[in-house]
Amino acid sequence: MLRFTILGTGTSTGIPCVACNCETCISEDPRDTRLRTSLLVQSETTTIIIDTSADFRQQMLKHGVKKIDGIVYTHHHYDHISGFDDTRPYTFFNDNTPIQCFALRQTHEVIRQTFPYAFGEAEQVGGGLPGAEFTIIDDEPFMIGDIEVVPIPMKHGSIRVNGYRFGSFAYCTDTNHVPLSSIEKMQNLDILILDALRYHPHPTHFTIEEANEMSKMINAKQTYYTHIAHQIKHADCEKTLPENCFLAYDGLQFEIA
Repeated sequence: MLRFTILGTGTSTGIPCVACNCETCISEDPRDTRLRTSLLVQSETTTIIIDTSADFRQQMLKHGVKKIDGIVYTHHHYDHISGFDDTRPYTFFNDNTPIQCFALRQTHEVIRQTFPYAFGEAEQVGGGLPGAEFTIIDDEPFMIGDIEVVPIPMKHGSIRVNGYRFGSFAYCTDTNHVPLSSIEKMQNLDILILDALRYHPHPTHFTIEEANEMSKMINAKQTYYTHIAHQIKHADCEKTLPENCFLAYDGLQFEIA
């Protein structure tokens, strides 16, 4: 049995947005409060985090995550990597054992440039350093503990990103183009988590309408949208979606055999 927990469903600003008084940002519906996008994957023996979001520390505390067996990155944008420094306690309290991280080559390079002190360039240790060992991945499946991770190549504007499949569950955030070869990798899904930013066009994300069309092509039993901007009010939008499509929300969980 695999358990999936949606840790955050918000766009790069998080929702509510600072200094905004729109209906979504002042909403009292808890589904309209969205931390930055991330996913927790757990089996009986293995715990995986997809992306160390800008809200990583808060997400780990909220869900009581005491150990991490692997961190898998979708891409290198700051809202998906900026929590990397907050992985330090997982090294402190695990006999200084490095966390195993998996990323595309460009993502690894950007993390090294963003956090150079964690990769041999610290002037002094001070409060400690993140401990991480990176494995460069592309589109070949790999194992973390007892969980198989299947990369799904996609485009996010002009950059290559990865979605990931775990059994009959797939996670495809931050994309506006899924090639046919990747759609073929997502046949017979029970659950699909898919990017759907807002109603009007964006150069690097699906709109709600585009996500509806992509969900038809992939044809999962159920599709849930993530990376949602403040232009989307949960209760209003969900009424308009196809019968097998929904908006995800922070804390939503799935269990799949």
